[in-house]
Amino acid sequence: MFFENVKIALRAIGANKMRSILTVLGVMIGVAAVIAVVSLVQGMQYQISSQLENIGGTFVRIVPDFSRSRGNPFLPIPQLTAEDAEAIVKSAPAVSAVTPVFLGQVSLKSGDTRHDTTLYAVNQSYPDIAHQYVDHGRFFTGLDEEAKKRVAVIGAEAARSLNLDDPVGKEIRVDNNHYTVVGVMEKRGAMLGNDPDDVIYIPFATAQVIYGPDQMKHLPILLQVRNREEIDLASDQVKEILRARHHLKKGEPNDFQINSQEEILKTFSKIMNTTTAIMGGVVGIALLVGGIGIMNIMLVSVTERTREIGVRKAIGARRYDVLLQFLIEAITLSGIGGCIGIAGGYGTAAGVRLLLKKWVEFPPVHTPLWAIVLAFTFCAILGVIFGIYPAAKASKLDPIEALRYE
Repeated sequence: MFFENVKIALRAIGANKMRSILTVLGVMIGVAAVIAVVSLVQGMQYQISSQLENIGGTFVRIVPDFSRSRGNPFLPIPQLTAEDAEAIVKSAPAVSAVTPVFLGQVSLKSGDTRHDTTLYAVNQSYPDIAHQYVDHGRFFTGLDEEAKKRVAVIGAEAARSLNLDDPVGKEIRVDNNHYTVVGVMEKRGAMLGNDPDDVIYIPFATAQVIYGPDQMKHLPILLQVRNREEIDLASDQVKEILRARHHLKKGEPNDFQINSQEEILKTFSKIMNTTTAIMGGVVGIALLVGGIGIMNIMLVSVTERTREIGVRKAIGARRYDVLLQFLIEAITLSGIGGCIGIAGGYGTAAGVRLLLKKWVEFPPVHTPLWAIVLAFTFCAILGVIFGIYPAAKASKLDPIEALRYE
């Protein structure tokens, strides 16, 4: 009986093609908008989450908490220094590796080619902490650090921008200083204007000599914990060490923030999920408009097919049968709009990504299964909600009056 009603519904929809298309247009646009938004946002979340997971679950970042002194000139600006990093190495048993990080914008030059990029001054532990290693060549060693050598490891995109096919062993200028390239980092891929391959790494000790101690007072510190089970222990040990070094009294808030990779991932996921929900809810209003259109056209259909309903009832159709027939027709109409909307939404998201790619590196479109299931379910519910009134109206018609209807 169900499949028979679906066939009747498809015949009724096919008999009025243009009217059916216009009816489901609102549903199509609504579903397409929701799928496009979800696909773009989830694609962004999927790629960033993958990159964060690649760093590993034992990664921890410490940064100065500038919010404590912002707007208050009487409070000192929070500091994190290389000495703090050394103290963590010596006194925190749960921590396996630590590096301070100095960031800066520099100009690279090789021959007549110039390129502006981001400078990272780190120590030899950085590859193990960030889980990013050299593709060919080598990373600098403890001996390079001790001797304060002017050696550099360059990102693949920075090397390409300098037209260096094989940079290892070549000399380049970083601002006004000469460095020998000893390695090229493995590629990670750009995203949203941030390119982790367009960077250059130099030894932290070398940066201290070149840029001076005044530039080394507000540093992020990256560290690797021995295992996941000791992340809380490591955080407590680091907190105790830094509070003692910064002379913070009991009850005073920390002047630094400790964020584990898992906390960063959870925070980011929460932000992206909230964004998806808000944007999906806003564009979902179009679905309600589409639902009203379905109810309107179903009421017209009931009026047009009054005699048909009368004949059905006269030969034994029950009220339930008529109700089910028109309800299935409304759900089918909504479902067709949903299917077209899902395909259109994915196509729209892919088109937007290609358009944005001209200006910024955008992650691939990712349409999760739950979004497709949710769209189908919502369309079915929409068909039920906005089809129930016309279906009920049809089922209540008196067969004798319906047969008299002209």
